[in-house]
Amino acid sequence: MAKKYFSRRQFVTTMAVGAGTVLFGKTARALSVSSSAASDNSFPIITLGKTGIKTTLLGMGTGFSGYNRSSNITRAGVAETIIRQAYEKGIRFFDCADSYGTHPYTAAALKGIPRDNYTLSTKMWVSKEGLPEPERPDADIVIERFRKELKTDYIDLVQIHCMTEPQWTDKYKKQMDILENLKAKNIIRAHGVSVHSLEAMEACVGNPWIDVVHVRVNPYGEAMDKNDPALVVPVIEKLHKEGKGIVGMKLIGNGKFRNDSGKIDASLQYVLGLGTVDMIIVGFELPEQIDNYTGRINSALKKGK
Repeated sequence: MAKKYFSRRQFVTTMAVGAGTVLFGKTARALSVSSSAASDNSFPIITLGKTGIKTTLLGMGTGFSGYNRSSNITRAGVAETIIRQAYEKGIRFFDCADSYGTHPYTAAALKGIPRDNYTLSTKMWVSKEGLPEPERPDADIVIERFRKELKTDYIDLVQIHCMTEPQWTDKYKKQMDILENLKAKNIIRAHGVSVHSLEAMEACVGNPWIDVVHVRVNPYGEAMDKNDPALVVPVIEKLHKEGKGIVGMKLIGNGKFRNDSGKIDASLQYVLGLGTVDMIIVGFELPEQIDNYTGRINSALKKGK
C-alpha cells in the first residue's frame, strides 16, 4: 500500500475548516486550562466538556492493540509498571476498556493513591465479537463488575465502545438509559461513546445523552473515521460547541507515526490547535515514551502562547 502524505496545502485547508485560525490560536481558551498543574511536569488541567471532570491534558491509553481482554502492555507484562510510572510522571487520566483487560492492572498500579487524585475512564463492549464470552449483560451488571475490577466506588467516565452504526443510539437505547440511571446514583460521573465511523460520530450531534466522545483525529487521516480530516473536523467542532467533552485518540495514526518525529510533532500541533479537542490520550508502552511526549506537548504549548 502506498504511503499517505498530507500536503502543506491540505494541512492548512483542514486547519481552516476545523479551527478557523492559525495553530494554537484558540488553544488556551478551548482547553479550559487552569492555573494548576498535575505535577512537576506541569501538565495543564482541563475540564472535560460540561461534565465537571477536571484532569490532565494528556492521558494514558491502556489499550494499544487491545482486543479480547488484552493489549500490548498486558501481553508484555508491563501494564502495572507503566501505568504507575505514568501517574508518577504527572498523568492523571487513565483510559481503560473491558476489551483491553487492563482494569486489574490499573487498580494495582494506583493502589494507595487517593481516589480523587486521578480520573478513571473505561468502555463497555456491546458487539457480538471481541470478548471471550458470548454474553453481553446489561450495563448495570457490567459496571458493577468494572467497579470491582478497578477497586473503586465510582467510575468517572463510562462509554459504549467502538460504535460504527449510524443507528447506534437507537440500537443501544436500553444501555444508555441504564448508564443514565447509574449517573443519577453517582456510580458513574459521565457517560458517552467511542466512535469508529463518521456516521456514528454524526449520530452524536444533537444527542443530549452524550457527555463525552472519543474521536480519532490526526492531520493525515490515518486510522480515522474518514481518510480526509476535512470531513471529520467539522463534526468534532459541532460536538464541541454543544458542550460535549472531546477526547482525541489515534494522534499517532494507531502507531503508524511512532518512528516519525516530524509527523508526531505535526499531529500534536494540529490536534491541539483545532481548539475543539479537550484532551488527548496516547498508548504508552515504555516510560521513556512518557517523557518524550511530555516534552513534545510542553514545547508545542509554549509555541502556541
